[in-house]
Amino acid sequence: MSWLKRRKQRLDDTSLKYGVGLVTYTDPTGQIAEQFKTVRTNIQFSSVDKDLHSVLFTSSEPSEGKSTVSNNMAVTWADQGTKVVLVDADMRRPTVHKSFNVSNRAGLTNYLSGTLELTDVVQKTIVDNLSVVTSGPVPPNPAELLDSERFKVFMRQLVAEYDLIVLDSPPVNTVTDSQLLAAQVDGTILVVPQGIADKNGVRRAKMLLETVHANILGAIMNRVTATKSDGYYGGNYYGGYYGGYYGTDDK
Repeated sequence: MSWLKRRKQRLDDTSLKYGVGLVTYTDPTGQIAEQFKTVRTNIQFSSVDKDLHSVLFTSSEPSEGKSTVSNNMAVTWADQGTKVVLVDADMRRPTVHKSFNVSNRAGLTNYLSGTLELTDVVQKTIVDNLSVVTSGPVPPNPAELLDSERFKVFMRQLVAEYDLIVLDSPPVNTVTDSQLLAAQVDGTILVVPQGIADKNGVRRAKMLLETVHANILGAIMNRVTATKSDGYYGGNYYGGYYGGYYGTDDK
């Protein structure tokens, strides 16, 4: 196994066991949190002609940072007074319940299977204005559930109840889940770690999203440091369409 695969496996194992770091909550005035705020502003300006009610975060492959970015972006939006719900749509390898220290006994799969209603699966978090819907028990048929009429009803209910829906979804190149989800949300963002993501893999992910006419808002390049690029602003570099944040170990 190559060093890159070993590192990805370590990151994946850590996030599955402990969740991802919520630096925007633990250090809200720090430099990393400020970069998330910059990303928030750029996303808002990218959709100035259209109200953005739902945003999907994904990556080309596992262990590339999409959970850390989506979770911290949800906190960042909530901090500005937006009523946000974060949905763990990665029903195969969920982490949101670990990150926010909430129960995963009742979540998205319970709702989509028809055994529970929305009020049964939405949970408050330690962050003001931020609720979460965890994945729930791992189902045998995630793609079928996400492509169901019940999921469309789920999204309509959330749009009526919240200002913004943030979805943490599986990697595009591994399963079809993200394509199904991207076709149903207002905007999709790819998380691309510098020095880790494969260029051909990112191109393939973009192509697969375009196949379902996803509205790709842009990409967030993360794990960018001054040693990898001509940095500025204290050694951090805003890459991609929206920019990166200083590297963390994330899913």
